[in-house]
Amino acid sequence: MTIKVLLADDQTLLRSAFRVLVDSEPDMEVVGEASDGAEAVDIVRAKGADVVLMDIRMPGTDGLAATRMISEDPLLADVRVVMLTTFEVDEYVVDSLRAGASGFLGKGAEPGELLAAIRIAAAGEALLSPVATKGLIARFLAQGAPVSGDSPYEASRLDALTGREREVLVQVAGGHSNDEIATRLEVSPLTVKTHVNRAMAKLGARDRAQLVVIAYETGLVRPGA
Repeated sequence: MTIKVLLADDQTLLRSAFRVLVDSEPDMEVVGEASDGAEAVDIVRAKGADVVLMDIRMPGTDGLAATRMISEDPLLADVRVVMLTTFEVDEYVVDSLRAGASGFLGKGAEPGELLAAIRIAAAGEALLSPVATKGLIARFLAQGAPVSGDSPYEASRLDALTGREREVLVQVAGGHSNDEIATRLEVSPLTVKTHVNRAMAKLGARDRAQLVVIAYETGLVRPGA
């Protein structure tokens, strides 16, 4: 199966470098390039894509707005967005996760990291294990307090979860992989995966990244705890 990748960045030179790298892989192909968010959404709708490498800051429609448009479109439910950041810590991390991004990658990442990120996102996982993304989440948590008072995630939504599913959700919010969670809770990785999938279904989460947001904004996990 070939992973279809869309490159969205206002820097032509950077897009060209990413295209060469992605197209060099036998299991990937670039299906389009966009210089702003609106163009990215149009291309995704017209040509389809499995993964969008989306710059956060672009003129016109930025990456945040474009990611929200993609995640809110039922016809694009299988599209995964990986945000490209200039720095490992970006002030828009929480808003991006809320908008539906599956993870983050610094523009200075090594080629192997970029390719791994694309494959991880295409597989439906969230980029919550790499150091860069853990750093982003840690920065948000260090700020303390909820992101805002208009969170769509009410604590009552957690009532649908079993006790074990809550335990697993806490571990996911810490950026731990299924294998790490399995070791911590002394269960099999398959059992963890089952609990994660059930939690996602019950909470209406697109992926693990949204589970992290839900865990903190419902108060299940608190900054500094």
